[in-house]
Amino acid sequence: MFENLTDRLSSALKNLRGQGRLNEDNIKDALREVRVALLEADVALPVIKDFLEQVRERAIGQEVLGSLTPGQALIKVVRDELTQLMGEFNEELNLRAAPPVVVLMAGLQGSGKTTSVAKLARLLRERHHKKVMVVSCDVYRPAAIEQLQTLAKEVGVEFFASHAGEKPVDIAKQAVDAARRSYLDVLLIDTAGRLHIDDDMMGEIKALHQAVKPTETLFVVDSMTGQDAANTAKAFNDALPLTGVILTKTDGDARGGAALSVRHLTGKPIKFMGVGEKTTALEPFYPDRLAARIIGQGDVLSLIEEVERKVDKDKAEQLAKKMQKGKGFDLEDFRIQLQEMRKMGSLSSIMDKMPGMSQVPTAVKNQMDDRMLIRMEAMINSMTPHERHFPAVIKGSRKLRIAKGSGSEVQDVNRLLKQFMQMQKMMKQMHKKGGLMGMLRGMKGKMPPGMSF
Repeated sequence: MFENLTDRLSSALKNLRGQGRLNEDNIKDALREVRVALLEADVALPVIKDFLEQVRERAIGQEVLGSLTPGQALIKVVRDELTQLMGEFNEELNLRAAPPVVVLMAGLQGSGKTTSVAKLARLLRERHHKKVMVVSCDVYRPAAIEQLQTLAKEVGVEFFASHAGEKPVDIAKQAVDAARRSYLDVLLIDTAGRLHIDDDMMGEIKALHQAVKPTETLFVVDSMTGQDAANTAKAFNDALPLTGVILTKTDGDARGGAALSVRHLTGKPIKFMGVGEKTTALEPFYPDRLAARIIGQGDVLSLIEEVERKVDKDKAEQLAKKMQKGKGFDLEDFRIQLQEMRKMGSLSSIMDKMPGMSQVPTAVKNQMDDRMLIRMEAMINSMTPHERHFPAVIKGSRKLRIAKGSGSEVQDVNRLLKQFMQMQKMMKQMHKKGGLMGMLRGMKGKMPPGMSF
């Protein structure tokens, strides 16, 4: 996520880290590089201008030049201003209103609106323990209603049936009544999109808003459209009282222009971001954490929350007890760890949150994808139970059999065994530091100041 911006900003700020003295000239040079990085990230020009002015003002003051470590102080200023630009803190949905809390979802066609409805429904059900209903008022796009019905079944929420011949306002009113009668907590309303903003769409969404008076009106926008996303959000906000924005497809966005521009241009907070295609791939938007990720400092807090939420605690406890008894970490344990990693989402999203990943060569990052985990698991599945528990027995002919059984090459098996040996050493270190959570908490020192546990 935002790889280009992270690389450019990290490069611009790297030269300042170890410098004992800063002056207005080298600050000016660094900010020139920051400006280029923001332009390449497709950040809106008014946003860049205000951002650089704020950084420059703080940078040439006592806060930076009077600091014992001015390079680090300037990096902190850049991170703080990025955080300020994106909204300072996470703004949650207002779920305290009288049920059913109505959430109206608006956006252009192709922005990922229907999928975002399903993702948000799942998040509300699983993390907030809410009873949720979804309804589609998109009577124009073929199969839009059927798509939402399929997704509602997948995420385990109620679906209010609608038909292409009905009026969107009538559908919405009936859905609110049905949610109220069923004592549901939240109703998510999916609306029709267009390829561009037009009077018909605006008229319809205004009528829907007037009819159901939603607690939350969220604008769903594709982050890959850069500052166009921010401009579209602004146009919608001028016509409709938005309460927040959902940025979609951020996992494929190497630039980050939308994330940095939306709040400044609309005055409305980004509340969530879509980080993948699966219905689990929606994260609350934390400006401070994202700012740290953008300048290459990682996001250990989100990583810890993900581990606590998705890792099987019973399996983790079994492994901890096994390690305590002095029994070694074997390939069967490695296989289980690979499965647990896949539960946490894409490998790139995990790496994205690790401190210092911006310094890892791009060629190495490109080799680490989800298919790699699947291939590794396939090779372990091709081993006998004896081989998994006693990896030392895996020699020439056994390697050939494992490679053939998993559709791999012998060198792939060699690579797996080498990675297993490294994992074995890491598990010993982790055990000494109190397991995975202990190791992650040990990264606290690498986190930016103010982001503590």
